[in-house]
Amino acid sequence: MADAGFFRGTNTDQDARFYNKEKKLLKTMKFPANFGTKVDMSKVSLDTIKPWITEKITDTLGFEDDVVVEFLFNMLESDQSPDPRELQLNLTGFLHSKNARLFMEELWDLLVSAQGNIGGIPTKFLEQKKEEIRQRKLEQERIQENLKRQEEMEREILERRQREHEERLAREEEER
Repeated sequence: MADAGFFRGTNTDQDARFYNKEKKLLKTMKFPANFGTKVDMSKVSLDTIKPWITEKITDTLGFEDDVVVEFLFNMLESDQSPDPRELQLNLTGFLHSKNARLFMEELWDLLVSAQGNIGGIPTKFLEQKKEEIRQRKLEQERIQENLKRQEEMEREILERRQREHEERLAREEEER
């Protein structure tokens, strides 16, 4: 019996040599509580989240890495309902354990929020845009107010000069 007969009839699940190492890693890693919520990527506008992802990964790594960014984009776009635990596991090699966990927790919060909104845009982004518009409006009002004040001052100066000119003419005429 030269054919190693004791393995005859076993499948890959029973043979330790072919054990799925990814499953083992998934069992040992810590995952945030929000990973229990499934996300339907068809309801998410990924284009609005992509700049945030790029910025966050660049900040985390300290340099711009298109490979990691595109890798994550492809993982998010390829599956209708991606597994956040698997995404975190795949990013751990690039971002390290703690950074990958923190990043994925934030990203998953955004995706869950985007899924719940009509446009597929996270509430956080909508609130930021509202605040930006409000700040711009306040700035515009402040500029308008300053322009009005400056116009008033110029008008007062012109009126004062006109009065002084008229008084000077009146004095000159009296002297004659």
